[in-house]
Amino acid sequence: MKLKYIPNMICIVRIILVAPIVWSLLQERYGLALGLSLAAGLSDALDGYLARRFDWRTRLGGLLDPAADKLLIFAAFVTLAYMGWVPVWFAAIVIGRDIVIIGGTLYYQLFVAPIHGEPTDASKLNTVFQILFLLLTITHAWLGQPPLIVLQVLGVAILVTIVISTVQYVTTGLTRARQAKHSG
Repeated sequence: MKLKYIPNMICIVRIILVAPIVWSLLQERYGLALGLSLAAGLSDALDGYLARRFDWRTRLGGLLDPAADKLLIFAAFVTLAYMGWVPVWFAAIVIGRDIVIIGGTLYYQLFVAPIHGEPTDASKLNTVFQILFLLLTITHAWLGQPPLIVLQVLGVAILVTIVISTVQYVTTGLTRARQAKHSG
């Protein structure tokens, strides 16, 4: 195995961790869920660091990394909403944003031009807020801490970055589509 594939393997491990995280949440084994979620979060940081530091970037990795993030976030929000730890409307907004972005990306890739985009800063911040929210929600379910106000403030930050990043993606996609149409 070539070293440049290590980040891809880490992404695959992160994808595999989704099932045990969901299982441990449903079994109300919050300590285990938190530990696995932390491992998934740290592995995300590690594979990104390795890909950038050693230029171990691959096309597959460019697809696996966001897919692993989306799968983990989707599964965790659905599970926590099902269990009553996250409002259903909030989980629907978080998941809805991802569906809009994925749908727009697929449409663009299939009908306009190949995608070579990077996530916006607002989108990266949104992902960090979502992961932090999930970790803190699991911690709250397990230990009763942090106070709910912390989760509520973080929830507002998620909603604000959802609006900003979604507007950025949609306007950028439309602008690029118009440019591609006029140049080709």
